[in-house]
Amino acid sequence: MNQSSSAIALHDETQSDAKKTYSAKVYSARSATSALAPGSIQRRTPRPQDIQIEILYCGVCHSDLHQARNEWVSVMPTVYPCVPGHEIVGRVVKAGSAVKKFKEGDIAAVGCMVDSDRVCPSCRAGEEQYCDGPATFTYNSVDTHIGGVTYGGYSESIVVDEAFALRVSKQLNLAATAPLLCAGITTYSPLRHWNVKKGQKVGIAGLGGLGHMGLKFAHAFGANVVLFTTSPNKTEDALRLGAHEVVISKNEAEMQKHLGSFDFILDTVSAVHDLNAYIDLLKRDGTLTLVGAPPTPSPILGFGPLARRRQLAGSMIGGIRETQEMLDFCAEHGITCDIELIRIEQVNEAYERLLKSDVKYRFVIDMASLK
Repeated sequence: MNQSSSAIALHDETQSDAKKTYSAKVYSARSATSALAPGSIQRRTPRPQDIQIEILYCGVCHSDLHQARNEWVSVMPTVYPCVPGHEIVGRVVKAGSAVKKFKEGDIAAVGCMVDSDRVCPSCRAGEEQYCDGPATFTYNSVDTHIGGVTYGGYSESIVVDEAFALRVSKQLNLAATAPLLCAGITTYSPLRHWNVKKGQKVGIAGLGGLGHMGLKFAHAFGANVVLFTTSPNKTEDALRLGAHEVVISKNEAEMQKHLGSFDFILDTVSAVHDLNAYIDLLKRDGTLTLVGAPPTPSPILGFGPLARRRQLAGSMIGGIRETQEMLDFCAEHGITCDIELIRIEQVNEAYERLLKSDVKYRFVIDMASLK
């Protein structure tokens, strides 16, 4: 068969499989006020370029809670039933005829995206997270294959184009790897983009699911790392995770000691707080990058950025290429998330504990409990 004939055959196979589905067990929210409960959904059967993954572990992200409870209604209203979960690690159980990166039995991961338009400038630059399309997110995005919306990782399996699946080293603890697919890449990406390196003074604001990974990465990059927290009782953990110093951000005298001295600060705090205090800590051309999203606007005093050409920026997750780079870096340096492993029936309790910041530092669901 020549190349043209092969392409036609592949297209026909893809078209014929486009609407075929199978039933998968899930835990889903049926409304904004209901608890997550067992159910089932339809997944597409694998196309030639797809892999089907038996999900072994799925991290619990605060975004899951927001989406399940429709708390982002003005930006991304939730379609029910909603199956959250975008920190997925599992085993390939089927591989389509055109798949090249994976074979049955391989360990694979899926993060926050399962597709993009692949042609816009961001996608061509390997920054699919900023796709003009926009990107197809792992759950609560339009499902262009079988209709409805996409469903996430609180499920026994998922089907994804191999271009949006990631390889996972056997050296990594798989459960503790799952949150790297969101918490990990959300902190790795800005540290890489702003070229954090050995000898720089870097601040991490907040010690939670994101902050603890920011500490680990900044330390691994060789920076002199300072954690900012409102909680003195987090000092011991911060030092264990890679901080060289801990500053209590409510203590004005401690903050004053560091004025104008930071190359880069990564702000992971999602609660309302004073950004001006952190801007004042930056040296000339220093950058404060937000990865936390406070619910209300934060006023910025003009002279803070003006005085030393400081920058205030934001960052999302990384693209597929960078996420694979992050996973490989973690394997090389033995970096994973600090987790609490739970059963699927504990997920509603985990949501309530998330609201109280009662986890060190990320919940991960053992999906064997769904079987």
